[in-house]
Amino acid sequence: MSKEEKKIRRAFKEKNWNAIKTADSWQIFKIMSEFVEGFESMSKIGPCVSVFGSARTEVDNKYYKSAEEIGYLLTQKGYGVITGGGPGIMEAANKGAQRGKGKSVGLNIELPFEQSHNKFIDNDKLLNFDYFFVRKVMFIKYAQGFIVLPGGVGTLDELFEAITLIQTGKIGRFPIVLFGSSYWQGIIDWIKLIMLEAERNISDEDLDLFNIVDTPSEAVEIIETFYKTYTLKPNF
Repeated sequence: MSKEEKKIRRAFKEKNWNAIKTADSWQIFKIMSEFVEGFESMSKIGPCVSVFGSARTEVDNKYYKSAEEIGYLLTQKGYGVITGGGPGIMEAANKGAQRGKGKSVGLNIELPFEQSHNKFIDNDKLLNFDYFFVRKVMFIKYAQGFIVLPGGVGTLDELFEAITLIQTGKIGRFPIVLFGSSYWQGIIDWIKLIMLEAERNISDEDLDLFNIVDTPSEAVEIIETFYKTYTLKPNF
């Protein structure tokens, strides 16, 4: 951490708003450096799928085991795996990718409660970020698909970011897979009944932007089927 970053963090802690305002412009260089490092590192990885889910999922949880199998199956189809680099579902997917001898990428985020990266990420494919928005760009720009397992607010943020970008035409369409129908069905019902039918805040075709599955093989098959038609390439 640079002296300037330490100064900014100290100012936040002391609620020294004048110092923070003065330091704002300097943050541009830190943001730029994260983008440059991310672009240079991620542009070399080849076709990958981003796998999302809760950091709190325990090793004996059925979704942990499913995420590990998804990671493994993706590598057997020639894809690398990108995760947020942390524990839980992220760890499981990286573990599966490593077991399959495929590329295992971790985009770790530095948090106040100090999320540490998991041990199943390739040594040369671990990136650390301070800014969530920079990290999310890497998830989307360098993934050919999303597989989203049960998670919390962060998982929903990443999911709806991708749907929004596709819906608005800011990026090309790519497959989005929700894993675990019993977990996702409630929110899907609300989207259909309230957002679509009651309020008409979305269109019918928006529901076609994602699929719901219950087995690792189904999840990977959706990615495979999509790219039998489309050429693998970065999304924007």
